[in-house]
Amino acid sequence: MPSELRFCRNCGFRLGEGVAEYTETVRFDGSRVPAVSMPACAQRKRRRRVSGMTWIFVGLLAFFVCAAAFTAIVTPFKQHIQFSVPLAPRSYVGVNSFDTTEAGVTFDNVDIPGGPADLAGLVGGDVITKFDGRDIRDEDQMMNLLRQTPTGKTVNVTYIRDGETKTTMLTTISNEEADRLRAAFRRRPEGTGRFGYDDDQSERVEIPGTTMFGVKLNRIDASLPADLAGVKKGDIVTEFDGVPIRTPEEMVMRVRRAVPYSTIKLVVFRDGEKLEIPVKMGRQ
Repeated sequence: MPSELRFCRNCGFRLGEGVAEYTETVRFDGSRVPAVSMPACAQRKRRRRVSGMTWIFVGLLAFFVCAAAFTAIVTPFKQHIQFSVPLAPRSYVGVNSFDTTEAGVTFDNVDIPGGPADLAGLVGGDVITKFDGRDIRDEDQMMNLLRQTPTGKTVNVTYIRDGETKTTMLTTISNEEADRLRAAFRRRPEGTGRFGYDDDQSERVEIPGTTMFGVKLNRIDASLPADLAGVKKGDIVTEFDGVPIRTPEEMVMRVRRAVPYSTIKLVVFRDGEKLEIPVKMGRQ
């Protein structure tokens, strides 16, 4: 065979018999001859290789696809799961809520007829300064004390009304008992009382020349119990059926609790004069 014949090291084709592109050729005598170009077989092998950047791109794509699929699966379940920390059971005293004041805590009204605060003689606007021998600083401390106080425990309560410090005894109840008392009031056969004024237009005011507060009636409905009894616009109510009235919220609750068609004694201040007015209640 002629010594000048050359063969491709990659595909084995002899010059003139195969593809005309070479990377390197070999003579039969073993000497190497550089070639001018890469053969097609080598190019095909090179094209099959995948670069590192391609693998990185494929990996990132797979990651985001998996993350999206996971989110789509988990999200519907998360929407039905509620994470909450159960509150510790506490004792109840039968008022709507507590608010921090300069001297302790106060509340707007007694909201459980026959409840602890009601039986203890407390009314909306009273400021509690001591509870079970503890000085009261704010509403958070008061709520913590109620969580620490066993239900059914009788405690001493110190409070301020009209600038005067008073004390009373109060026996706490459970949430279940509070609900029972509320339900019993709602179901009472007598129904709820009707007075005949616009409670949205009533306001807490101080009686001039005193440390006492009352509720000013800024609108009286015509031909209803208050109007028929002679109650006037601008009258300041300080007592309703023997109960001190110091907040508009307490006035609302006492009107509701009044027995329909019964006659209650209303104490008002009108132009600086104290008046007692009997009012025959209506029914809601």
